[in-house]
Amino acid sequence: MAISWDCGSTFGKAPKRDKFLQPFLSTSIWNMPIGDNARYVKANIGKAKQAAADEEYFFELKDKYPYRRVYAPGAWGEGRCTGTKYMNIAIPIPDNLIIPDATKEPHHTPNNASAFLMPDGRTLVQLSPLARCQKKGSLYGWRYDNVDIYGEGIGGAHFGSGLSSIGGSIRKGELTNNKPIPHALKVVIWAKKYLHYDNKIRGYRWPASRADDYAAKEYGGKNHAFVQGSLLAIPPKITKKSLKLQTPAGKKLFDALQNYGAYVVEDSHEDTHYFAVEKGVPDEFRKKYGYDFETRGGKFYDDYMKLFQALHIVDNNSPNSIGGGGKSRVKLAPPIGN
Repeated sequence: MAISWDCGSTFGKAPKRDKFLQPFLSTSIWNMPIGDNARYVKANIGKAKQAAADEEYFFELKDKYPYRRVYAPGAWGEGRCTGTKYMNIAIPIPDNLIIPDATKEPHHTPNNASAFLMPDGRTLVQLSPLARCQKKGSLYGWRYDNVDIYGEGIGGAHFGSGLSSIGGSIRKGELTNNKPIPHALKVVIWAKKYLHYDNKIRGYRWPASRADDYAAKEYGGKNHAFVQGSLLAIPPKITKKSLKLQTPAGKKLFDALQNYGAYVVEDSHEDTHYFAVEKGVPDEFRKKYGYDFETRGGKFYDDYMKLFQALHIVDNNSPNSIGGGGKSRVKLAPPIGN
């Protein structure tokens, strides 16, 4: 279950937006629409064996909670809560908050990218892989530099790319309500099959600030434009009708991918395509539609794979032409109202 403490605001018809639900500047990479000058290059993504969710944890904090120290994880796999290297920060969290350790059997090593909005209402602390194995205990996760929720919001604790934990995440309600998703998305894809590395490109491009430390050995893609930080989008010539999409969520994701696109933020390490989502999204998805977000078959799986197969790289995405530049497909997000 996603946890948002003392957050009374929700998406609505107001002309301004809630900073915790849709953070950062209207012109941030996470809120900027695709432009009509976008130059599309084929990504040539094929079907994957599984559609999946990379779940992220978001917290809005108050000083009434006890401050607990943050330590670097003791391991990427099992043993995350054994770390002893202090991350030079303490965070106020409820005593009963538990974020489980990774496991060996079954093998489960979630990214657990996380973002904590501190009591000052503007400082975001981002950690990954987040863990807390016992009540009243310390938190564990490598820490990214603090980020201002009112700023650009580019960087964060998706350490495969250096991109934000909270920007671009599919939030609770966005796949089940009757409103469009109003921001860019994030995807996790198999680097061995798709992402490129050479001594010049080095596995990433703006807005990413890095690639995985094993990129030189394990990135196996041939397309020089397809790396960590690549902006993927569905070109205007492709339509929901031409893809023969069948599900409400598939159609919602199509609109977001065509209007805003999705940034590559991590390596899936397997033949699985992921969207980054807030913790709890798969549960509410199941309750709403009666089938799973994470799946290996069925109508939603078919839609999911059609979307990935339709994605192209916006090759001229840059600091001076976010989304490719030109006239935006949709209006900019309204200013933050809190």
